Amino acid sequence: MIYKRIFVDSDILLDLLLKRDPFVIYSRALLADHTQKLVDIYTSTLILANVHYVISKQLNKNGALISIKYLMGLVKVLSFEEAQIKAAINAGHIDFEDSIQYYIARQNNCDLIISRNTKHYKGLDIPVLTAEEFLRRILL
Repeated sequence: MIYKRIFVDSDILLDLLLKRDPFVIYSRALLADHTQKLVDIYTSTLILANVHYVISKQLNKNGALISIKYLMGLVKVLSFEEAQIKAAINAGHIDFEDSIQYYIARQNNCDLIISRNTKHYKGLDIPVLTAEEFLRRILL
């Protein structure tokens, strides 16, 4: 399958920003210019808020703001509304926040979700891959 609209979860962005080994190499490659020319990469306002929170706790608030500004240059940002929250509540999936991300991706016609936590997206109608799995598919 050819993917054109990819939604990335917070762990992918945090791997990049916090340089978490061994995952940082895949996050860097996923968000590199050459990959962005092949696909459109999206995330949500909720994910950016969560990333800011984690970075501010591990570094500081200024570092968190710089990180968010950097990410906004790499990905397109999707907002969410009450409808996605209600859908996540009613869905009964394993992880409420990941369920919200799924409904944001679905609402915006994303055809793939990239996350290291793929088990939280099982049984949904959008395929989910890790960054490594995705890169291996497009590079082969």
